[in-house]
Amino acid sequence: MKWPKKVKHRNKVLAKVYRPCSGRDSYRVTWYAAGKRQMKSFPTYAGAGGAREYAEALVKELAKQSQAIMLTPGQASDALASIERLNTFHESTGKRVSLLAAVSEYCVAAIKLHGRTMTEAVEGFAKTMGTVKRQELAVAVEEFTTANESRTHASNGQRAQLSPKYHYNRAIQLRRFAGSFSGYAVCDLGKHDLDTFMSAKAVAEFSAKSRNHHRAAVRQFLEWAARKDYLPVGHRLLEADALRREHANTTEVHCYTANEFRALLERADGSMQAIIALGGLAGLRTQELLRLDWADVWRVKGHVEITAGKAKTRQRRLVEIRPALAAWLQPFRQFKTGLLWTNTESVFVKTSRDLWAAAEVIRKANGLRHSFCSYAYVLHGEIGTAQQAGNSPSMIHGHYKGLATKKEAEAWFAVKPAKSATNIMPLTQKGVAA
Repeated sequence: MKWPKKVKHRNKVLAKVYRPCSGRDSYRVTWYAAGKRQMKSFPTYAGAGGAREYAEALVKELAKQSQAIMLTPGQASDALASIERLNTFHESTGKRVSLLAAVSEYCVAAIKLHGRTMTEAVEGFAKTMGTVKRQELAVAVEEFTTANESRTHASNGQRAQLSPKYHYNRAIQLRRFAGSFSGYAVCDLGKHDLDTFMSAKAVAEFSAKSRNHHRAAVRQFLEWAARKDYLPVGHRLLEADALRREHANTTEVHCYTANEFRALLERADGSMQAIIALGGLAGLRTQELLRLDWADVWRVKGHVEITAGKAKTRQRRLVEIRPALAAWLQPFRQFKTGLLWTNTESVFVKTSRDLWAAAEVIRKANGLRHSFCSYAYVLHGEIGTAQQAGNSPSMIHGHYKGLATKKEAEAWFAVKPAKSATNIMPLTQKGVAA
């Protein structure tokens, strides 16, 4: 017999049997597994438990590519220990994971970690995403809206922390946002979702200014969600391309003429006349007028004081009472304290509409303030007007430059009562007779 004996399977040598030699009194079977030469010794060549029988059975297993037979002893030991560890994991979590899945996931993560350990990655995750609470988007929007409700209330004459109208409109915008992602949790949102919302027909058809209002509402909500741990601190959703502000066209400014202003003043009753005069000759905003107290009119000689709590900018300012305004305010000297307008804002709006109709004057959006700023710009420039109106010089320059002539401005600030006012009516507990 020729040695070593080659043991084949389908004409392919997969193992060899060696005879005893000097220093060895056993037969040896050799083969290759996992790239390494393996060997096993036997006392006899043939018969039960002999080398030949083992080799013939071995090549059949090798031919079938049996995983167990291809493992080295060390690999087999590691595999068994790993399987046991996965079984323990299954018992404690109820989640079954195969050895292949565990190793594959580890390899993918290790490549992405660029040398960092899995432990470092988990600790970093626990500090960010690990604290995030899963909250349905629609529920979170209602929670945000309710949380801000208390900020819309303020004592009489003071400005609330949050405008009720702004709060109402923002709630509508955010409910529209949540309705676009039914079934979403806040933490499910991605940048592409924000892009989808802003490009949707329901939002895309709005004006650029309105779309910017939607962007502002969503940004405020996302910042709040991060504080509530509904989003990780480093979520980066605010970097979404769709949240970049658009350049909206400047709203066109329309002014009243001096004759229209006089018609409004002469048709106004009660303190509504003083409110119209203050709006056109002092440039107060509507909300500032509704917060104004008679004490604010008389407290500083020759000036109307808009306190920080009543000003839109939350900064105190003084507005000069020019001769025409002084003449219109003179009949109201008897009123020392109390709000100029003691009824609701909705009643004020209705009263204003009735007044404009009675005076046969076409309403212009924010017309009294626009008129004051446009005409004051001609006479006092952007800095002087900005100080009186409570705006920045750049804003005054950008919106009101070149809208009126000096003649028109002089005529506006010369509108005085034609005679002593006779339509001043006493204030009532419920408001001003109109």
